[in-house]
Parts: sequence; structure tokens; C-alpha cells
Amino acid sequence: MMWFKKYYILILIFVFLCNKENLAQQNFVLESNFISAPDTSIVFLPNINSEFSQEKLPLVILLHGYGGNYKQWSNIVDLQSLSNKYNCIIVCPDGLKDSWYFDSPIQRDSKFESFFIKQYLPFLKKNFKVDTNAIFISGLSMGGHGALYLFLRHSELFASAGSTSGTLDLNYSSLKYSSLSDKLGEYNEHKDRFMNYSCINYLDKIKFTDKPIIFDCGNLDHLYQANKLFKQKCDSLRVNAFYFSFPGRHNRMYWRKSIEYHFIYFNRIYLNALED
Repeated sequence: MMWFKKYYILILIFVFLCNKENLAQQNFVLESNFISAPDTSIVFLPNINSEFSQEKLPLVILLHGYGGNYKQWSNIVDLQSLSNKYNCIIVCPDGLKDSWYFDSPIQRDSKFESFFIKQYLPFLKKNFKVDTNAIFISGLSMGGHGALYLFLRHSELFASAGSTSGTLDLNYSSLKYSSLSDKLGEYNEHKDRFMNYSCINYLDKIKFTDKPIIFDCGNLDHLYQANKLFKQKCDSLRVNAFYFSFPGRHNRMYWRKSIEYHFIYFNRIYLNALED
């Protein structure tokens, strides 16, 4: 009967681990009049914390790229491992494929910025044990634009923000005649809007704040030049920015490597704040 007891114990351990994993990953759906469809999110909680822990944790929000959804980041990198390693909550909202994470001036049901600021972020603060002094946001491509756009316009809500392969100047986007024109109006007629909604033109909002940001782009990426210009403007305004680049294209192989540098950067900011 000894073999049966060992087998039974292994089954119990397996069930416990499966239940623990289910507690660590959750989904939720929010409906809003600001956006055209309900927004689904996936949440990763660190396994090393008890479900009943009172400890408030850093929050990292990851925004997906054009055409993606809330699952994109978890299909690129092991978010559960990152949540465990950096002891943080990770949340991935759904940008509804091409919301661009701003309030469209021409589509009444495409107001993602209003949804995010007025409903989404308050929901996260209310329903998860979030350290409100340690909220970070990053994203890839369209999501890189979204992360820095939301941060630069509402920097008081975040500790820091990042972008990997971000569309930091919408004029450089290959989608300016399609998706972006749907949101902002036809490009050749509304270039002023493309300027007004570009991250690069909001950098002056943090030039006296010492708010830190991190951004990067592969040197074979079609958005590499736009990111270099963003870096130059950061330097001219003396923005507290960390920029890096290594060989890579606009693809998941690059993002799988680049995003961990964002977590390292955010974790350092968080730990430094604790020491202060």
C-alpha cells in the first residue's frame, strides 16, 4: 500500500499546484459607454503571495499592439514568471484591436483614454491590492504609443512608463492611411491631429517633473527613426529617459527580450522609492 500512498500524495500536490495557478491568473470583463465592446483583461498575481495577503503590490499594465488582444503579451512571454520574479501584479487589457488607446475625435464609441482613466484604472485600484504609488505601464508598437500617451497626459497616476517598438510619432506609422485615418480623419487633411495625438509632442509635460521613462526599438525596425527622434527630444528637454536598442525587427522575438528590461527598470524605481 506504500506505493498507493505516494501516488495519492502526488495527486494532492498536483491538484494544489493547479488550484494555486488558477488563483494566480484571472480574467475580468468591463463594459463601458466609452468603447464599442466590452473590454476583457487577463491578470497575473505572484504565486509567492497568499491569496489573503494584505501586502500591496506594484502594478504593471501591458498594452498590446495593433490587431492584437489581451492575450498577445501572454503569447509572447511568460507573464506568470515575470509576476513571480518581480512580485508584482500584471494586467493586460484589450485595446479592441485598433483603439490606439486615445479618445477619437470622430468616433463616439472609441474613447479608450476616457475609459482607462475614468473606469479601468479605478477598477484595478478597487479590486486588487495595488500600491497606488507603484503603478507602471508599458506596451508594444501601438501599445507603446498608448502607454506613453496615457502616461504623458496623466503622469500623476503613474510611477513610470515604457514603450518597446512604439509608434511614438504617428506620422511614421505604416497605418496612417488606414487604421489611424479611421480614428483621426484622413491623413492628408488632418495632419494637425496626427501631430496633436503623437507622444513626441507631449514630452514637455514631464520636463520639470523628473518622471522616469524607458523606451527602445530594434535597429532593423521601421519605427527605429521615430524612436531616435523621440530620444533626441528627450535629451533636448532633459527628460529622465532611459533608451536602448539592439539588433531586431518589429516582431515577438525582439519583444520577448526587450520587455524584461522594462520590468528590471520598473523594479529598480520601486525599490529605490521604498528606500527613500
